[in-house]
Amino acid sequence: MAKERFVEVYNQGIVNVARIIVDTETGVNYLLASHNKANGTGMTILVDRDGKPIVTPID
Repeated sequence: MAKERFVEVYNQGIVNVARIIVDTETGVNYLLASHNKANGTGMTILVDRDGKPIVTPID
């Protein structure tokens, strides 16, 4: 079985949900957020204080 491209590394909330997803090829971290599960979902790259993408080292 192939390695999954995206993995969830953090999950918070039940109704208002925030998840951090990591791209296993690039290490780039994304925030996936939804409000009330019926009003839509948004996804964005997480950045540090200098505006650079947060990257998790990939083994």
